[in-house]
Amino acid sequence: MSFRRGVVRQSKFRHVFAQAWKAEHCIDDVRVSRVTWDGPLCAVNPKFTAVIIESGGGGAFLVLPLNKSGRIDQATPTVCGHAAPVLDVQWCPHDDNVIASASEDCTVKVWQIPDGGLTGPMTEPVVTLEGHSKRVGILAWHPTAFNILLTAGCDNLVCVWDVGTGELVYQIADAHPDLIYSVSWNREGSAICTVCKDKALRVIDPRRGTVLKVKEKVHDGTRPMRAVFLSDGKILTTGFSRMSERQLALWDTMDMSEPMAVQEMDTSNGVLLPYYDPDTSMVYLCGKGDCTIRYFEVTDESPYVHFLSLYSSKEPQRGAGFLSKRGVDVNKCEIARFYKLHERKVEPISMTVPRKSDLFQGDLYPDTASVEPSLLAEDWIAGQDAPPLLVSLSGGYVGAPSKNRDTLRNKPKLSSQGSGTDSPPVPQQAAMVTREVRMGVGGYSSRHSRGVFISANRSKTFCN
Repeated sequence: MSFRRGVVRQSKFRHVFAQAWKAEHCIDDVRVSRVTWDGPLCAVNPKFTAVIIESGGGGAFLVLPLNKSGRIDQATPTVCGHAAPVLDVQWCPHDDNVIASASEDCTVKVWQIPDGGLTGPMTEPVVTLEGHSKRVGILAWHPTAFNILLTAGCDNLVCVWDVGTGELVYQIADAHPDLIYSVSWNREGSAICTVCKDKALRVIDPRRGTVLKVKEKVHDGTRPMRAVFLSDGKILTTGFSRMSERQLALWDTMDMSEPMAVQEMDTSNGVLLPYYDPDTSMVYLCGKGDCTIRYFEVTDESPYVHFLSLYSSKEPQRGAGFLSKRGVDVNKCEIARFYKLHERKVEPISMTVPRKSDLFQGDLYPDTASVEPSLLAEDWIAGQDAPPLLVSLSGGYVGAPSKNRDTLRNKPKLSSQGSGTDSPPVPQQAAMVTREVRMGVGGYSSRHSRGVFISANRSKTFCN
């Protein structure tokens, strides 16, 4: 017998365990949407939880403070400005109070949520984006550029918007012959990867509208696929084999002739939704209708994708929200948190690394993406790229209150790679005052919380 069979791969995430929160910390009586769309139906950031819910006569989603728990009254105000069911919601990575929603009414709307949550029904968005001819089911904010939002619809179009002006800056119309299943930005936001009903994986330059790489038949099955860019430029896809077995595959964009790794899991029908954590290089797979969450670690050593463990429960999941790293509890060595959607309940699930020390575990928490953008929208449109600005989680991340800043011309704070404390350094405070004075010249009024994206007090609708 070879001694090598007893060798265990060394990894600090090998013992990550998942634990559901107690019933008193869950959110009950939430009428989760029954829409027939393979999306997560939930979005979470360090301030709020958003859940798409059933709504008569249109589309609506619920926005609750992150620490909210217990029963939700039926009279709780919602965001209800769509004329048809909402299919996707995504929080802006550069403003925790801004959320975009996509709907079957062919529109995308951007909303400004006040600190503390909604006090009444919200029907008027900050911006309405109209450029699709069929329902819109995919949203993806640019990871580093301020106000850049990507949308994809059932008309096979990919649109890139400058939310600050409401302008459609790029449209990719000829790259996809059939329904688009998913879209993902790379870490710098210079390229996107898409998977389509024609079973092809494409790497696209959204500014030029050119297809850089194509891989036909990424997965042989006919069921929907998903793809996500990893921080090192590789692409991870989920799909189905010819025998309807669910698969996970890893691709090198430099050579896509063959996958670097393929793992087959089971024969369930649920679409596997991948959630990638670039700080830990871990991938979590949540299958719609499954009772399990699988998690893997992606490394540079063969077989590249290493199965870690599996969380299992009795209740199937309708969807799941993935909390950004800025919101996890570093004092409990929590490296990820899911918000699992049941039929009428939202259940938090923590992913934790067991450690005995009470000190900050720096090896578990490398500097993570900050709320501050690296570029303005016009910089990215002009061809610039930049990696995310990073912030340390040492001592715990404390989110700053929402500031009614002018996203049209607001300069990113380049000195944000600090410790994420409450009050910014004096130079940043001076910069804030300077920006506020400059915004006042453009007609900004602090009395209107919806003036974040536009200087006028009215909402705007932009048609293209």
